[in-house]
Amino acid sequence: MLRLLMGAALLNVLLLLPLWLRFGGLSMRWIALEALLLAALLALLPAGGRVAWLRWPVLVAVVAAMLAALGDAATHVAFGRSLNLYLDLPLLRSVFHLLEGNLGRVVALAASLLGLLLTVLGIWLLSRLLCGLQGLARGGLAAGLAGVMLAASGTLVATEFHHPRLLPVARTPLLDTLRFQGQQLVETHRAHRDFVVRMAESPAPAQALEGLAGRDVLLVFVESYGVAALFDERYAGRVVPRLEEMAERFEAAGLSVVSGTLEAPIRGGQSWLAHASILSGLRIDNPLWYRLMLASDQATLVDDFRATGHRTLTVMPAITLAWPEGEAYGFDEIHAAADIDYAGPALNWVTMPDQFTLHYFEKHLRSGGPPMPPSAREPLFAQIALISSHAPWTPVIPVLDDWSEVGDGSVFRRWADAGDPPEVLWQDLERVRDHYAMSLDYALHASTRWAEEFVDDDTLLILLGDHQAAPLITGEETSGGVPVHVISGAPALLEPFLARGFVTGTLPPPDDAQAGVDRPGMERLRGWLHEDFGSRSGDVRVRTVPNER
Repeated sequence: MLRLLMGAALLNVLLLLPLWLRFGGLSMRWIALEALLLAALLALLPAGGRVAWLRWPVLVAVVAAMLAALGDAATHVAFGRSLNLYLDLPLLRSVFHLLEGNLGRVVALAASLLGLLLTVLGIWLLSRLLCGLQGLARGGLAAGLAGVMLAASGTLVATEFHHPRLLPVARTPLLDTLRFQGQQLVETHRAHRDFVVRMAESPAPAQALEGLAGRDVLLVFVESYGVAALFDERYAGRVVPRLEEMAERFEAAGLSVVSGTLEAPIRGGQSWLAHASILSGLRIDNPLWYRLMLASDQATLVDDFRATGHRTLTVMPAITLAWPEGEAYGFDEIHAAADIDYAGPALNWVTMPDQFTLHYFEKHLRSGGPPMPPSAREPLFAQIALISSHAPWTPVIPVLDDWSEVGDGSVFRRWADAGDPPEVLWQDLERVRDHYAMSLDYALHASTRWAEEFVDDDTLLILLGDHQAAPLITGEETSGGVPVHVISGAPALLEPFLARGFVTGTLPPPDDAQAGVDRPGMERLRGWLHEDFGSRSGDVRVRTVPNER
């Protein structure tokens, strides 16, 4: 009888462990009803004979539910959402590359191997536990106890889905996980069909933006820059003064700035979904929709600006592998990490600091080539991703006052080993949060110094966050809003944004930071540009760039 109780208790802990990790403590979750049900059922079954095989499907179900529940807990910590096996399994490779960039290849391989070994060990121990339980109640008190456990847990499980919970401390984690993932699969297939229909019904064809003809339009994303950085006291003390200085410097440079908030489709990571939402005018919040959009003839801002007469390019210093998506968008030029002549060190995951990225863009891509008057230069639409504020947020380096020192980036070698390594910094979550704020301060400082010198009357700069940082940094209840700063030397270009609810200056309205506010999504920006700067002559047909995949 004692062995039965111990086995049920151990199985109970294993099934509830993912929930404890997900919700940060034991809370009201003490009993996994399936643990009692399965332990009693196996104990009453014979250990041999025709039913001996029954423990194996039980093992498969328990292991599958536990792995899915652990994955769900990790996904909540990283992205503030639930795990979707159908969509998220292909991202395992990206997770490894993230570990490799943050901790190094050796540590990433060691962590992956350790995870695999722990999984195998867990499966082996669980199989031994189930084998030990089967046939344990052969009579006497053990059989009576198993019968009571089976009847009580079976009744509670049956009522769990039809009545208010009879036992507040009890849960059905195995059934809940398997049922939830099954529902996710059905809903994902339904969303797949709906998204295809939505693209067909709302094709949003390319449109020339005559109001921006002849002007450079620069779309600059700041990694992990969410509204928490402005209105959470843990970060605002460092970030808000930088924004106030930004406003002062822009005014001194003859630049105007307005700011607002847009809702990002994701949190914590997967920046490419935010980029896709901005460019396409569709809300893209999962990899499936991303692939469908790229494989379609859906026009994007790249097509709009090509129709307006702009040269189009993207600067993506975080892209270190093949990136066919860039070709699918149809950019005239793609400048990934390997295409950028950077002679400095990688700073953990960050391949190059933001100051170098902006310097390289300005000197080699925007102003490169022989000097020519502005009227003769082809206007430019550029998407630029700044990545210094990406985890692990170490080291945080200073912005060089003299931009001529930036050169080929070799000047940054002096910071190659600066700061604590990630494995040291991440032992203290409060220090991690401090470094997050410091890295945003760096990104905004570099952007300010660059913009005050190179943004003019013929430039429209849209500087915005790509998504909120992970819930581990900002908390579970933080909204998905990101600040958007629109800057130009021509105040008339900013008037349409004021009409959309933006405000003068570098601080968005405080109310926009509150969760639950119905704010426009990132996908609205393309439609706004169409309405406020678009061609009066109607849609303009452009060549669809073939998507070779």
